[in-house]
Amino acid sequence: MKRLLITRRHPERVIKAARALFDVTLRDRIDPLSTDEARAALSDHDAVLPTLGDAFSEEVFAVVGRPRATILANFGVGYNHIDVESARLHGVTVTNTPGAVTDATADIAMTLILMSARRAGEGERMLRAGQWTGWNPMQLLGMHVTGKTVGMVGMGRIGQAIARRCHYGFGMKVIYANRSEKHMEFPAEQMAQHELARHADIVVVAVPGGRETHHLIGAGFLSSMQRHAHFINISRGDVVDETALIAALEEGRIGGAGLDVYEHEPDVPERLRRLENTVLLPHLGTAALDVREAMGMMAIENLRAHLEGREPPNKV
Repeated sequence: MKRLLITRRHPERVIKAARALFDVTLRDRIDPLSTDEARAALSDHDAVLPTLGDAFSEEVFAVVGRPRATILANFGVGYNHIDVESARLHGVTVTNTPGAVTDATADIAMTLILMSARRAGEGERMLRAGQWTGWNPMQLLGMHVTGKTVGMVGMGRIGQAIARRCHYGFGMKVIYANRSEKHMEFPAEQMAQHELARHADIVVVAVPGGRETHHLIGAGFLSSMQRHAHFINISRGDVVDETALIAALEEGRIGGAGLDVYEHEPDVPERLRRLENTVLLPHLGTAALDVREAMGMMAIENLRAHLEGREPPNKV
């Protein structure tokens, strides 16, 4: 029986399905693989089911040479922690789990939009600290979301799901910046990224991670945003120049931010944690049992196809 390494604990349904196909080694820890562990994973197993943070870099592949593992069935839609080109050159197939994460991630984006615009995080902190003295007409005045303009940076599957919620649920005007034009069942205007920054009341970043999008959002983009506008990131942390974002928030140059991802996870700068005009979630995008099960089963189906000599359905 082929050997499979699963790098983190997954729902029991997923582990059971994996054990029906493979001799499974379960690394029952929550931290990402170290460089030495990544090398060993490729050398000692026929397949690996990695996830966020498990770095399979060009250097790792170079040291291993021709690995025993022939597939990295990534758990998650984002795979910027894997050097896909190096994997291909070393005979390793890479797959991911798109689709299963779309609605859950879009829901978290809406959570962040509402919490940031309506200052919900500030309000909860005030109440828990025993500082709430009762309702008054000027208390924690936020931004009314209904009817505002949402600017989507990235209009793929997840971006469209967020925009759809904004349009149909809150009557928002949708504008977007994307490499290609998209045709949807609701009105949406494509424009250049810097133009989007100037027109949006809410900016949502929904692009893939990787070299092409590293620091896509920097000081220039943030300085173009309206002072009342809110910035939401549910993509990857390094898509945003975190230092520039912190400066914009500290100086009040934008209205606020809602973040589920960070540039150097799990490290979140103290300067960011101190800010009242931010909502900070611990990467909860897909944190629902049924969603994680769906992601895991999609990864298992990719492994099954590869094991049977078929093209995996979600090859990247």
